[in-house]
Amino acid sequence: MLVAGEASGDALGASLMAGLRQRSTLPVRFSGIGGELMTAAGLDSLFPMRELSVMGLAEVLPRLPRLLGRIGETVAMARSGRPDALVTIDAPSFGLRVGAKLRGEGIPRIHYVAPQLWAWRPGRARRLGEKTDCLLALLPFEPEFFRRFDIDCRFVGHPAVERMIATATDQPKDKAHFGLGAEQPTLLMLPGSRQGEITRLLPVFQAVVARLRRRWPDLAVLLPTVENVAAEVRRSVADWPSPPLVVQDGADRMAAFGAADFALAASGTVTLELALSGTPMVVAYRANPLTAALVRRLIKVDHVAIPNILLGGGVVPEFIQEHCQPEPIAEALAHLLDDPSARAEQCEQLAQMARMLGSDGEPPSLRAARAVLEVIESRSAD
Repeated sequence: MLVAGEASGDALGASLMAGLRQRSTLPVRFSGIGGELMTAAGLDSLFPMRELSVMGLAEVLPRLPRLLGRIGETVAMARSGRPDALVTIDAPSFGLRVGAKLRGEGIPRIHYVAPQLWAWRPGRARRLGEKTDCLLALLPFEPEFFRRFDIDCRFVGHPAVERMIATATDQPKDKAHFGLGAEQPTLLMLPGSRQGEITRLLPVFQAVVARLRRRWPDLAVLLPTVENVAAEVRRSVADWPSPPLVVQDGADRMAAFGAADFALAASGTVTLELALSGTPMVVAYRANPLTAALVRRLIKVDHVAIPNILLGGGVVPEFIQEHCQPEPIAEALAHLLDDPSARAEQCEQLAQMARMLGSDGEPPSLRAARAVLEVIESRSAD
């Protein structure tokens, strides 16, 4: 049984389903909650995954009764179906609550994407064992952190590595694929995959583009998006002067990474995809003010962009919350476009980060599938 709560988890779930089919010596049946990709892979979702794609206290509170009801339905599905394993994927506010309610019921509970408790409120890890039996970690330093709390945590590798490698030789890398000139400056704009992110960031990103176009009137903007927010993104940019080219198809999304000269991205997994594609970037993010005020009291790291966290320094310029303003963001992007040495220096450090995320040659989806099957086998032996 797989339970995903947002677009990134849907992609992880679909890859895991393929990996389990490849790894298992027996036929595999799937149940649970997923999105477009998991449905295409053969999952009949209990309810639409988009109902769970919310983030932050202010966003969750109005939907709390509905979400609590969905938790109850998901738990009931697990109890009646008795799966060989429950794999909750990212979205810890939902998935780990489901896991907690199934404690002691004999269903192995695996949470795919270790929650970033090393970044904020590390003490919460002490009770994580009540909610899951095994964590699958995307970052190499995470198992050591969680083992301090006697939690089984296994590094399986980051899915961004697998996605980028799989498409590296298949997708066009030139601007002509999008009808652009070879010398035309091209910005990749990535405002996030949640409704709240789109609402808060797109107006700022629009103002950034307006400033950049004063210097580069022929600036092209590519905007990859995902299914659950695609309609909102298209509506939001329709009245922009020279609207960005919205890219939803998966193949075109990866081609856009190769075609861009630089990127403006929301904080998140996409920063790893940019690093692996060798695309220099600036990160900007603005959370709901109430959520941000609470998080600031708890956060334990100096940076929010994953490349900066992994490399221990300010490799990628970050503009967070009140610093998420058009003028300084535009200046940082202009510096990357103007200065080849600045681009080269950032790309060299991003390549170092990509090597840190490399595996022993086994794709992360297969490593994750192997870990899930090992947990099932160990519980069967017990």
